Amino acid sequence: MAEPRKKGLISHGIASQNRKARYDYKIGDTVEAGLLLVGPEVKSLRAGRATLSEAWAGEREGEMFLFNAYIPEWQAGSFVANFEPRRPRKLLLHKKQMVTLASAIARDGITLVPMQIHFNDRGMAKVLLGIGEGKKKHDKRAAIADRDWQRDKARLMRNRG
Repeated sequence: MAEPRKKGLISHGIASQNRKARYDYKIGDTVEAGLLLVGPEVKSLRAGRATLSEAWAGEREGEMFLFNAYIPEWQAGSFVANFEPRRPRKLLLHKKQMVTLASAIARDGITLVPMQIHFNDRGMAKVLLGIGEGKKKHDKRAAIADRDWQRDKARLMRNRG
């Protein structure tokens, strides 16, 4: 018989999301990468306690890492978590993907932005990376004005007809 699922834990689906990524960056292509984690980090992710708002990805010594992602220590349980909550975490990518991403971020103004951490159907933690170019303040204002106009237009069409 299957063991009952613990309440509040995420077995598959989005564990953490960077909601300001599309506001702050023009996102081009996206890449899904595996994430090398220790046990208590997985438990914290399954509880949905991670934060990606200040995180970024980059290259170090020929490998890709996720920097400054906050995954807090798992408080429940009998084991002592001995990891740094903001430690660099290795990203698991194919060699060809690493070369492509490294050449993309070598260009000026391009950054690897972690969009979300999720669990796939097999229960593996994955991070969705977007190749982003930083927006200027006037670009952000234009995006807000366009979004407001689309909302007002939809409201007018709904009330009209």
